[in-house]
Amino acid sequence: MKLVRRARLRRGANLTPMVDVVFLLLFFFMLAARFGADEELALALGGGTESWSGPPRLIGVGPGGVTLNGVDLDAADLPAALDRLVTERAEPVLIAPREGAGTGDVVALIDLLRGAGFTGLAIAP
Repeated sequence: MKLVRRARLRRGANLTPMVDVVFLLLFFFMLAARFGADEELALALGGGTESWSGPPRLIGVGPGGVTLNGVDLDAADLPAALDRLVTERAEPVLIAPREGAGTGDVVALIDLLRGAGFTGLAIAP
């Protein structure tokens, strides 16, 4: 008795699962990506060549709170204390982050001062 062997058909690899995974990854990264412009904070850096006139206006910010010219103050009282030191709210005010100050602390202080109308803010290097 002679057995007949059937020819086997060679099939390629099934790529459907791989294509599904690629589309799922594409979908995930499209949803996880951040689109749009990041917010920026326009500030001048202290230490320029401008001459300083008037009383010092140095604000220290740190994890323990804020100081104005070395005197501890409540952040809410800062705009009123600065008003006594400036003739215009566009005059330079120097902000010096102390050790341990978080970015959120500095940004909150800048928002407070900008909300009070101070526009000459600079960050000490």
